Amino acid sequence: MNSLSLKNRRFNTADVLFTLFIVVTALVSWQKYHSFLDYYEQGILIGSVAGLCWFGWFWPAMRVFFPVCGIIALGAIELYAGDLSRGQTEFWLKYLLSSQSAVMWMCVLFFLATILYWIGLLRQSATALSIASGLTWAAAGAAMISKLVRWYESYLIGADVGHIPVSNLYEVFILFCLMTALMYLYYEAQFAAKTMGAFVLLVISAAVGFIIWYSLDRQAHEIQPLIPALQSWWMKIHVPANFVGYGSFAIASMLGVAQLLSARGILTNKLPSYDTLGEVMYKAIAVGFLFFTIATVLGAMWAADAWGGYWSWDPKETWALIVWLNYAAWLHVRLIKGWRGDILAWWAVIGLFVTTFAFIGVNMFLSGLHSYGGL
Repeated sequence: MNSLSLKNRRFNTADVLFTLFIVVTALVSWQKYHSFLDYYEQGILIGSVAGLCWFGWFWPAMRVFFPVCGIIALGAIELYAGDLSRGQTEFWLKYLLSSQSAVMWMCVLFFLATILYWIGLLRQSATALSIASGLTWAAAGAAMISKLVRWYESYLIGADVGHIPVSNLYEVFILFCLMTALMYLYYEAQFAAKTMGAFVLLVISAAVGFIIWYSLDRQAHEIQPLIPALQSWWMKIHVPANFVGYGSFAIASMLGVAQLLSARGILTNKLPSYDTLGEVMYKAIAVGFLFFTIATVLGAMWAADAWGGYWSWDPKETWALIVWLNYAAWLHVRLIKGWRGDILAWWAVIGLFVTTFAFIGVNMFLSGLHSYGGL
């Protein structure tokens, strides 16, 4: 039986303990912070508890990942003691646990993981691949901790400033790294194919490079108040759903590159089989399409709430539709027409450029209702 599947799975003591941990943590969080939560946010908290419990049952590794990240983040919060300035004087905050310090550690760990994945791939070194996988877990943990701590830091600036950290390009690129890394690690475990990381970590490292440039050149790491257009509880569910889609599509594209190289005799004996790469690519696109569909529907509902209409053919909305149609067509020809092979790999690779333009290019080159997300 696949240990990562819930089908025919009997729940054990570890499942019960994890569920109790999540529920108790949520109750403590509500007791301490409920004054900051409106009714919608309380509903999101309840939904998050259900989602985290299911995730832990579905993927046992999450029973360790979430509690460890949460405990470390709570430790950082305690070190602040309600004073944001302690981030520059308290040793552990300044060099490790403040949100910006955690992000920098995330960047270093992802770069190191990428290098070691390639060493492991080229030299067929199981040790290097195992270390690379461990570094990827550590980097994802640093990203998760940075998110939780930054959320708290925003409230230290002011109750009217506090917000979930998914409001600008700096914050969502960190979210992209986190989502993409976790989804990759799931597929790595499910298919026992660590060499895929050499390709997938390249796209994460590219995002890390952007984060570093954006922080140093634009001082984007500084927490800013939300603009009026983003002062909505819809943002808390629309953006994360979107980035599950973006992360999945990025994974699929990089596996498409690996599949195309394998078909031409490049690294064929070092990579997973051609069919395995194609199967993981399909699963990634299927998951990404599901969440991107959910995000698009949520975005339409947010638009109706904010602007009075579900759809306005704004450039961002139009390109989101193009992305959706692109992957809907990809899944159609694979599932209904039975297409396989290089054509779908090329399609997945090209799809990344389409998705990237929808994500960043629209904000850079086109103006519209979503222009607040520009560089």
